[in-house]
Amino acid sequence: MFVAEIGDVHRFTGPQQLASWAGLTPKHHESDAHVHRGRITKQGSRLVRWAAVESVQVLPKTSTIGAFRARIGAKRGRNIGVVAAARKQLGHVYYALRDHHVRALQHDAQHHPKACAA
Repeated sequence: MFVAEIGDVHRFTGPQQLASWAGLTPKHHESDAHVHRGRITKQGSRLVRWAAVESVQVLPKTSTIGAFRARIGAKRGRNIGVVAAARKQLGHVYYALRDHHVRALQHDAQHHPKACAA
């Protein structure tokens, strides 16, 4: 779904722009020293936003993003944790599409050599 909806990933300069395009970034209102961050913008691809949120909800807490979701969810609420994890997941998708390999899986393999041997 990500490949079909995102298309050419090189049109984005980084994972932050991809998350913004998907509508997973908070609204930002700033005036002088006062900053207010609101709900997510929900502008952009509805399917990418849905796929990112759904993909992080099924991750176990033992995975990197699952642990991140649980940690943020414990502090700020479950839904906020899910959206924050979805933004992080889109970062992994961005680098996987750009570099043609998933660095996050390679990183986990270095930390858990027994899991790779199995």
